[in-house]
Amino acid sequence: MDVNGEGTWPAPAEWTGKIYSGGWCASEGGTRQVIEPATGRPLADVGVAAPADVARAGARAARAAKGWAATAPGERIEVLLRVSSALRERSGTVRDWIVRESAGVPAKGDYEIAAALDQLTHAVGLASRPLGEVLAPQAPGATSLAWRVPLGVVGVINPWNAPLLFAMRALAPALALGNAVLLKPDPLTPVSGGVLVARLFEEAGLPEGVLHVLPGDAETGRAVAADPHVDMVSFTGSTEAGRAVARVAGEGLKTVCLELGGKNSIIVLDDADIEAAAAAGAASTFGYQGQACVAAGRHLVDAGLIDAYTDALVGQARAMRIGDPRAEHVTIGPVISERQALRVQHIVDESVAAGARLRTGGRRDGLFYPPTVLDRVERGMPAFTEEIFGPVAPVIPFRSEAEAVEMANDTAYGLTAAVHSGSAPRAAAVAERLRTGMVHINDVSAKDAANAPFGGMGVSGNGSRIGGTASLEQFTQWRWMTIPKPA
Repeated sequence: MDVNGEGTWPAPAEWTGKIYSGGWCASEGGTRQVIEPATGRPLADVGVAAPADVARAGARAARAAKGWAATAPGERIEVLLRVSSALRERSGTVRDWIVRESAGVPAKGDYEIAAALDQLTHAVGLASRPLGEVLAPQAPGATSLAWRVPLGVVGVINPWNAPLLFAMRALAPALALGNAVLLKPDPLTPVSGGVLVARLFEEAGLPEGVLHVLPGDAETGRAVAADPHVDMVSFTGSTEAGRAVARVAGEGLKTVCLELGGKNSIIVLDDADIEAAAAAGAASTFGYQGQACVAAGRHLVDAGLIDAYTDALVGQARAMRIGDPRAEHVTIGPVISERQALRVQHIVDESVAAGARLRTGGRRDGLFYPPTVLDRVERGMPAFTEEIFGPVAPVIPFRSEAEAVEMANDTAYGLTAAVHSGSAPRAAAVAERLRTGMVHINDVSAKDAANAPFGGMGVSGNGSRIGGTASLEQFTQWRWMTIPKPA
């Protein structure tokens, strides 16, 4: 892909060095260069939205939201269907941007596109579903109605690890339900998480002013969360950043949907299929270099199976090929940044110094961090306590189901988990005792579905969910009307 070529889509002359707000325009925040993690080469220049840009976008969005909310659901559906069709047609280009910008392998790009298409499909359903109910009246002959109406302007602040998917997961239902949106993609992935999204909706005929794409750093995010025209903020990212967003948005009494970090466990019971469990464990920890909130950060294994499971997991890790994700047969690319590579290395080094044993991997080469397996991991070690966000699998033995549940719950996080057993009812009984918002039986920990309420407990969120009918709750609010009996 010649990302700088004039013949590419979207044409660089349209968007290079610009933000999308009432069309493509220069920003007061200047520009930022996008770098390809695998090679260190520049990919593009994008505009950076300053607080003044956000303020103007918020005012425009508030004006546009009124007309968009009044648009017939069928017209909103047509826009979403055109976006879906265009995304399918442009899938090769979109995948290439995801691969080069976020350093995921092509299969990761294909997954994001398929998941984004699912989000659009389910958003179409939201736009046409019943939005209210007739209530029992307080007096005979009177009418009492309650229905859900758009919030107005939704701020969407997204991370770099699944830029297209996370943008569409909030954007599609918010727009389908009649809201305008300020989308702030992460500065590391502003094209696949912002520019491409803007072009898809622009070409699909979304009215001007309904969507604004405002790349930027934390200052831009704070401006979005604080803007008086923004009625609700949907944030996906770290728990630390989520707290900051919630504080800012709380000053304006805004609704906030937070999807944050996780320290997720895969529990392998004594009757589990070891090879299947290890394959699921490897996919959960090493997939996209472990850079996902739903990645498995603990492998809790029955003590009787610990050696066999660890050997199988090491075999899975060593079979992976690390390199430029665009190269043939590569299954694991670089981590996103030098900062992240240093953090992963520090956690591994500190854990090994505390007594953990390095079974494979454990030494980075620039941004390339190999799939790593640690055993003899104990409580208190960084590999046990911290969200690693890298391809590191800490393996810990347990001696009873009660101990496995207690160790899995020994964290402030509560996002997802997986339980492996030869008996699905037994696994489900263990799963019900886990303090997580999601749990999967004989599967990976890292799952998502457009029709499922995605979110976590504890510091993995604020009790909010997104996906399926949960999106209806997030992006609309109740209105109640009574009509007295005619005289």
